[in-house]
Amino acid sequence: MKQIGKELLERGMDLEFHWCSSDRDSLDALAIPSHQLAILDGTEPHVVDPSYPGAVDEIVNLGDYLDQTKLVPYKEEIISLRGSVKHQFAITYSSLRMAKLARDEEISCQEKALDYQCFHRLTGELFRQIFGQNNTWGEGIPKERHLFASALTPQGIIHYLPSLLEGITFLYSLEGDPGSGKEMILRELAEYAYRCGCTVDVYHCAFDPTRIDLVVLPERKTAVLNLFKELDFDPESLSGLKYCERIDCNTCLDVQLLTKFERELRESRELFNVCLQRALYYLKEARTYYQQMENYYRDAMDFDAVERRRKEVLERILKIIG
Repeated sequence: MKQIGKELLERGMDLEFHWCSSDRDSLDALAIPSHQLAILDGTEPHVVDPSYPGAVDEIVNLGDYLDQTKLVPYKEEIISLRGSVKHQFAITYSSLRMAKLARDEEISCQEKALDYQCFHRLTGELFRQIFGQNNTWGEGIPKERHLFASALTPQGIIHYLPSLLEGITFLYSLEGDPGSGKEMILRELAEYAYRCGCTVDVYHCAFDPTRIDLVVLPERKTAVLNLFKELDFDPESLSGLKYCERIDCNTCLDVQLLTKFERELRESRELFNVCLQRALYYLKEARTYYQQMENYYRDAMDFDAVERRRKEVLERILKIIG
């Protein structure tokens, strides 16, 4: 997929690269939106069966180029490594569940101190800046996509914000602690923009997919970003920005009320950080075992045959897109 993507880019095609969260250098899917065409990795853990085999969808089975006789002697080692991968992933996900409990506890404490009058004023001013004073609902044909802008990977928290925000001229960065209202602003913004008939790209939080980290309004060249502290990103580093504003949602928190939860907040933050780092450690361990297992399969692949198949797939794509 990488090589096909590279050659299509050289031909000036507009592409989407969907990267793997378990390995930041691995590609899970390549899409050509203008032609509603995609190539994706349909193997475990994201198994995808064709809905209309032959008519619309096609399976490219690279297993045809695998020499099984080279794998049989290492059967026990492969089974053992596969078991180790599953074990490391189990610890990773249990650690993330514990981290989420700690984060939910922190949010619960913060929301008790949220000054909703202040919050609504802040939200209203932001919406007026984005949509103007006289915006009406029901105009245009709304479109909505749901994606991820970042991921928890063996290499830490990885994002592709410079690519996703390319062409954006108005950027609003929401700063503040979890529970300070950032999540509500992003959710309400996505819903409001959709009702206004906008195209809305909604990017969910990799840690908690029920929450939103980024809303992009391509037609307005506007984006609103949750600038959480674990995110290594400077909004002002983007080229082409005409306007960049940082909005501190912590100003909507009653500091006196927060002192009542000082211990709970400290403990929940410490627990979250410990559990998150534990999850990332075991995710890295899982990747190490997986790479060892991959080595056996790599040695058993006929890459010359794979390359010929790649060229055939590329040729078919070029015929489709003209």
